Amino acid sequence: MTGCRPPASALSFTCPLHPAARPASPLTFFLTSALLATVLLTAMVQSGRAQNGRYERTFHQPKSAVEKALKELQPAMSGRLPVLDGFALAGNHPLNDYQRAYYQSAVAVSSTPSGESVVRVSTKVTAWYTDSVPSHSGYQVLISNGRLESDLLDQLSDLLASRPHDASSGELSGARPGGQSAQEPALSAPEPGRAPSSPWGQGLPAQHLADARPSPETPAQTSLQAEAASLEEVIKNQAYPKNIVAIKKSGTPVVATPSLTGKTLFMASAQDEFEMLDFNADWVHVRISGLSRGWIWRTSLEMPEGISDVPLARPRGAPVAADLFQVSREESAPFPGDWEPLRGRNVKIISVQKIQENEENSGAQAKLEYAKALLDKSYTELAAKSQELAGVVMIFDSVDGGMIAATLPTIGQWKAGRLSDAGLWHQCYFDPPETFSVSSPSGGH
Repeated sequence: MTGCRPPASALSFTCPLHPAARPASPLTFFLTSALLATVLLTAMVQSGRAQNGRYERTFHQPKSAVEKALKELQPAMSGRLPVLDGFALAGNHPLNDYQRAYYQSAVAVSSTPSGESVVRVSTKVTAWYTDSVPSHSGYQVLISNGRLESDLLDQLSDLLASRPHDASSGELSGARPGGQSAQEPALSAPEPGRAPSSPWGQGLPAQHLADARPSPETPAQTSLQAEAASLEEVIKNQAYPKNIVAIKKSGTPVVATPSLTGKTLFMASAQDEFEMLDFNADWVHVRISGLSRGWIWRTSLEMPEGISDVPLARPRGAPVAADLFQVSREESAPFPGDWEPLRGRNVKIISVQKIQENEENSGAQAKLEYAKALLDKSYTELAAKSQELAGVVMIFDSVDGGMIAATLPTIGQWKAGRLSDAGLWHQCYFDPPETFSVSSPSGGH
């Protein structure tokens, strides 16, 4: 035999290239079978995971029973995560750089030709990323590591196992269309206080009935349930901060100082959340990240419970802005100032006067409210003359008057809902700025 020689051990030897090779020994056959069984077991374990990050599992119950159980598990399909470590994969940034993690699972159920159900679960994890550059901060989508999907499938499996009979369909879980299961005839629902009858005869021994009950949970299942219960307890006991404010509308500026002319640090998006440090009648002081701070117009925020997002209502009988001012003149002329966006361009100039010069309620807030009403009213005319007019200027003719200017594109974004009121004012021009200052002492309501 060329290239082959018998080994020193007592095991039978086979030359794999020789046509006359002898059959493998029983031990070799056993080892090969064990290896094959390991590969098959691994494939079965991995069969619960679908492609493209989705996880799936096949259940013997029909689709209707599975969907009914999923409705009961709806609260477990979304919620906040106390930590990201163990639930999401680290991407471009460490998981410790994220806050306010939230998950949302989507479930799809389909039937197989044999009457079973395939459940596919995919989960999206989002969290607020805090960057050293504030404008780079924001919510990001992270990749789930599969734990949330597996936990949901395990909960579904436990729930289905705890109710082998689906009372709504009158079938046992795993029953196929036509009332027959894959292995045995359908059993009728037992009457209260009476043991279920056997289709093969009445009065099956109690031992047989006990054997037909669901098998007790494995140690692994018990450990997983204990871990899930522990996590739920952590989430339940974790108090949600009561000083969190949320942005109402995208395009809301976060500024460096509590002033309409303050430097804009960045534009926040809808539902962005910040920690509130303090507030007054018009502004909210927030923590951006670390030692970074900013101010946000109060009416642009959803305030914590018990705190209004608008200042205290005017005293009863106080006049509204429309009762305080009136338009005295309108004309089209070159912009009367040196603001770059409108410099040298034609604008609509609206002159405004107080109805009563000594009116106490005609301060900065009232001027802004009246200016907002004029912008809303004049936008249609401005848009129709966009080739002629680049914006609008409102001049308040009074001792404490001033000028507000806005470009047509800015007004259009505000009208379309892409800019909040605060975003509108921070893209306007004020002269002099202090005339329209509405900041007030900290701690006001």
